[in-house]
Amino acid sequence: MEREPMRIREGYLVKKGSMFNTWKPMWVVLLEDGIEFYKRKSDNSPKGMVPLKGSTINSPCQDFGKRTFVFKLTAAKQQDHFFQAAYLEERDAWVRDIKKAIQCIDGGQRFARKSTRKSIRLPETINLSALYLSMKDPEKGIKELKLEKDKKVFNHCFTGTSVIDWLVSSNSIRNRKEGLMLASSLLSEGYLQPAGDTSKAAAEGLSDTPFLDLSDAYYYFPDSGFYCEGNSSDDDVVLKEEFRGLVVKQGCLLKQGHRRKNWKVRKFVLREDPAYLHYYDPAGGEDPLGAIHLRGCVVTAVEDMPDSKKCDVENNLFEIITANDVHYYLQAASSTERTEWIKAIQVVSRTGK
Repeated sequence: MEREPMRIREGYLVKKGSMFNTWKPMWVVLLEDGIEFYKRKSDNSPKGMVPLKGSTINSPCQDFGKRTFVFKLTAAKQQDHFFQAAYLEERDAWVRDIKKAIQCIDGGQRFARKSTRKSIRLPETINLSALYLSMKDPEKGIKELKLEKDKKVFNHCFTGTSVIDWLVSSNSIRNRKEGLMLASSLLSEGYLQPAGDTSKAAAEGLSDTPFLDLSDAYYYFPDSGFYCEGNSSDDDVVLKEEFRGLVVKQGCLLKQGHRRKNWKVRKFVLREDPAYLHYYDPAGGEDPLGAIHLRGCVVTAVEDMPDSKKCDVENNLFEIITANDVHYYLQAASSTERTEWIKAIQVVSRTGK
């Protein structure tokens, strides 16, 4: 029975159309042997696939002057594929993993992230990719929580103890010692990420094991939308006080509701550090109706709405897809205003916290 290709990295990128000069957000999945792209994260069948064998990657790609953080993947058949990330670190991470995947194919090797412990040995019957998907199951998997430690709030994460508890309850291991070995492998392969000083120190080799079976050691899934609130040096920090950020742009836009899909005028205020787009009732009221967290989001112009959201609203539409895979559809009054909002949000999404 053939082993399924490992999922190395996945997330939203903006992809240029192969026939027309249109850029649309796609859910992109990097496998060991190719890149698949889907219209939405929830889709079962990809819209396309680029084999990595014989491919080359070019970054930074400056073929499009007005677009930043673009990289180009040229397939073996000399067909170019252009992808745009939300910020510099995200682009570099994609490029780094794609380059390594291509090198592994050329060298006849299996893709593996740098292990924190060379001594980790697992039975061949254990499929880390399948185990990872089971751990992320919304109903039967590990529950993502909001946890507090050292005056910081960690969102969308879980404890090391809860990981081992889940492995035991799912009959994936016989005892907690085996669980530590399995969890350490998930950590070294990038399926789990350390959150906070305790788990990070262990992952860097400052403990007996890279993974800690402790209630104060925090971890998260790499595509979970994790972020930390509080005074920290982490790149993914969000300050707990949302409203202290400098106002970058504000004005009225049409916003589509998530439930009834109706469109209403809302006043939007874009702030940086932390990166939030708050929206208010334009008739008045100091408290916002809601907020869109922009760190790591994808924003792009939309020329047509998905079939399930057909309405009378046309032209000057744009879409924001957050790190948590929430889609927001907005409409500006003019194409110039739409461009201004998109540029402002792109800047805040990569520079704000």
